[in-house]
Amino acid sequence: MTRTFDHLVAEAESVSVDGWDFSWLDGRATEQRPSWGYQGLMAARLARVHSALDIQTGGGEVLAGAGTLPRLTVATESWPPNIARATRLLHPLGVVVVADADEPPLPFGDESFDLVTSRHPVTIWWDEIARVLRPGGTYLSQQVGPASVFELVEYFLGPQPEEVRRARHPDDAAADAAGAGLDVVDLRSERLRAEFHDIGAVIYFLRKVIWMVPGFTVGQHRDRLRELHEQIEREGPFVAHTARFLIEARKKG
Repeated sequence: MTRTFDHLVAEAESVSVDGWDFSWLDGRATEQRPSWGYQGLMAARLARVHSALDIQTGGGEVLAGAGTLPRLTVATESWPPNIARATRLLHPLGVVVVADADEPPLPFGDESFDLVTSRHPVTIWWDEIARVLRPGGTYLSQQVGPASVFELVEYFLGPQPEEVRRARHPDDAAADAAGAGLDVVDLRSERLRAEFHDIGAVIYFLRKVIWMVPGFTVGQHRDRLRELHEQIEREGPFVAHTARFLIEARKKG
């Protein structure tokens, strides 16, 4: 039975968006994954270091699934619901979860960690990353690239200027890393297909990934949401494209 617009809206508004687990979208949205397999790369590096820091860990899901962790593993997070979720998930694994505002300075001493990781960070403080890395240490991160899911962003916000579309470019990240004294040893980027099969999936995604359409609420965008619901019902899934890049940088040692 086809679910009504109002039913899909109510369902998507009621579900929790804590953490960084997108399993609620199973069967409702699909997204191609980058070919490099970030969690596997992360696991391989965690297995050969003595200390690691995961910045902006979200609910801790990626770190928790990365296999064997070094004896000293720390994670930071700023959003209170995610701090609580990450603490419940990571403490049993021996990970210390630190509430941090995601603003410099990082609450750690110089040269504290062999490895710093971060998946989809909102902000990247390169000088701080370089500071807390030990000589020879590595920063590994998968990040959101330029104009990611902009088909959906521009559906609600209209055409965006070129400087907004180009933001978060991997070349800029590489330049910033080099400016902080790090050697970029790997830089890869891909654009990947994403499909939203119902309007509930769109609402959930925009509630969870809050920087896509800043200040998004169903009430503010209800008419546009209804139009998109009717389009999906008529034409099939709404198609967008995500941008992802992998960067690995090493501190001289």
